[in-house]
Amino acid sequence: MAEFTCYLKMYRQKMGLTQGQLAEKVGVRRETIMRLEKAQYNPSLKLAVDISRVLGVSIEEIFVFE
Repeated sequence: MAEFTCYLKMYRQKMGLTQGQLAEKVGVRRETIMRLEKAQYNPSLKLAVDISRVLGVSIEEIFVFE
């Protein structure tokens, strides 16, 4: 799996969303958001796009692959 840095938590908190609220908006479980925030899960392209649209920032700003 590719190594990456995830800024999801920072952007999610800026939007005032809980992990559960974001998970509901993008159609995944809260645990998936938790694992993404810890960079323990490599998101699918669809999930990365959905998250970036909800948060209003580019995928590259949320997920930085090395």
